[in-house]
Amino acid sequence: MAEKFYNNFVAEDRWLFLLQGLGNTLLITVFAVMVGVVLGFLIAIIRATHDKNGNLKFLNLICKIYLTVIRGTPVLVQILIIYYVIFAAVDINKIIVGVIGFGLNSAAYVAEIVRSGIMSVDAGQFEAGRSLGFNYVSTMRYIVMPQAFKNILPALANEFIVLLKETSISGYIGLMDLTRGGDIIRSVTYDAFMPLIAVALIYLVIVMALTAGVNKLEERLRTSER
Repeated sequence: MAEKFYNNFVAEDRWLFLLQGLGNTLLITVFAVMVGVVLGFLIAIIRATHDKNGNLKFLNLICKIYLTVIRGTPVLVQILIIYYVIFAAVDINKIIVGVIGFGLNSAAYVAEIVRSGIMSVDAGQFEAGRSLGFNYVSTMRYIVMPQAFKNILPALANEFIVLLKETSISGYIGLMDLTRGGDIIRSVTYDAFMPLIAVALIYLVIVMALTAGVNKLEERLRTSER
């Protein structure tokens, strides 16, 4: 085992493949989450507004088409289309492609999670906000969204964890992510066990850390309700 460990990670500094891949994976995940949250919340608000009062019909139609297309096609196919079709004639950084692809895909799922959270808030909360003199925007901002956020936090955190693991397909466009780094080591040493186990353990540690952070946040939110 010691010899295999040396050949896979120490010899020729092959561990650097994992380190570079991990950096790119985290970079793509962080910025894709930002894109997904901003766009997802915007879509959710548009759809929730239409569901409640019938406004924004055209924007709601666009959002529904977007959600249907994104959720109805594999994220791998979307990434390939973005890189090999949309940006085929452009020399674009592959990390940017990853951020765009995974961000747009995540936004569709975040939108439905957030919309479900908004719709789960009792209609009386809107009426209470209006009775206090708040307009629709203020009611959503100060009354509805804080309650909706508490309801959707577990599902939202799960979506971010799924996004982190989905980045493992970035290698299909030649992007050096964590999984790709392990695959390069495997192709050099012809040993699949060590590199793949290392990759799996790194993902596991990151997911466990994210889960622990979300649990702490949930505890603080529950404490603030008392």
